[in-house]
Amino acid sequence: MTAAADHFDRTSRTPRTPRTPHTPRTPRTFEALVTEAEAAPTEGWDFSWFEGRATEERPSWGYARSMAERIARASAALDLQTGGGEVLASAPAFAPLTVATEGWPPNVAKATALLHPRGVAVVAGPEDAPLPFADEAFDLVTSRHPVSPQWAEIARVLKPGGTYFAQHVGPRSVFEVVEYFLGPQPEEQSGNRHPDRERADAEAAGLEVVDLRAERLRIEFLDIGAVVHFLRKVVWMVPGFTVDAYRPRLLALHERIEAEGPFVAHSTRHLIEARKPGR
Repeated sequence: MTAAADHFDRTSRTPRTPRTPHTPRTPRTFEALVTEAEAAPTEGWDFSWFEGRATEERPSWGYARSMAERIARASAALDLQTGGGEVLASAPAFAPLTVATEGWPPNVAKATALLHPRGVAVVAGPEDAPLPFADEAFDLVTSRHPVSPQWAEIARVLKPGGTYFAQHVGPRSVFEVVEYFLGPQPEEQSGNRHPDRERADAEAAGLEVVDLRAERLRIEFLDIGAVVHFLRKVVWMVPGFTVDAYRPRLLALHERIEAEGPFVAHSTRHLIEARKPGR
C-alpha cells in the first residue's frame, strides 16, 4: 500500500482566478452524498471517482513522466509499493526486467491484473520486510508515495551507480482534514516525512542525494461525499473512520461547504533522487 496518491482531478500550479464565494451547484442532501460515498469501491489507486468532487494541484516536476523516461532506459527496474500499479502502468515502455512489490492484498490483485500482461512481475509481501531480491539486482528503484522507505534495503538492491527515484508524501500532508476530525496533532509530527530527515536517512544508508525538491499543493473538497470517500480510501488519515462515528462532524462540514464553498486543505510532496556510489 502506498502512503497516498495524488488524489483527485489534477490542476497545474498556474495562478488561480479569484473564486466567487460559492459556485451554484445542484443541491444534494447530506444523506445522499454520504450514502453514495460509502458505496464506492476503495481498491487500488484509481481516484477517478473524485472527478467533479475534489481537485488537487500537481507537483511541478511531473513524476510519472520522469519515472517513465528512466524506466525505459534501465536494464533492471524495481517499483516499490506500487499500489494498484496504475502509475507504473502509465509508462509506455519498461526495462527488460521490471518487478513491482505491494503489500495490500486488494492492490496486489489489481496490480497483477494490470501489469502481468505487460511482463511485469508483482511480488506480494509485507512492506516492512527485507526485500526478496539479491544484492545489486537493479540499476533503478522507483516508488510513488511509499509508506516508509527502507533506505538500507534500497541501497542493498541497487547496483553501484544505480538510482533511487521517487515521489514521497511530505510532513503534515492534508492535516487540515486530519485536525478537523481529530483535533490538533502533536507538534513532533511536523518532522515526520520531512525531506531533510529523509535526505539524512538516505545518506546514512550510503546513498548520495542528487536532487531533492518539495512543494505544498492546494486541495479542494467540493462536497462531503469527497471527504468521506477520501477517508475511506486513505485509511491512515483518520484511523478507524466510519460515517457513524463522525456523523456530527461530517454534517457540520457539509453545512459549511454548502454555505461557504470548498473545504481547502494542502498536500505536501517531495521528489527525491539518490545515487549509489560506484561505477
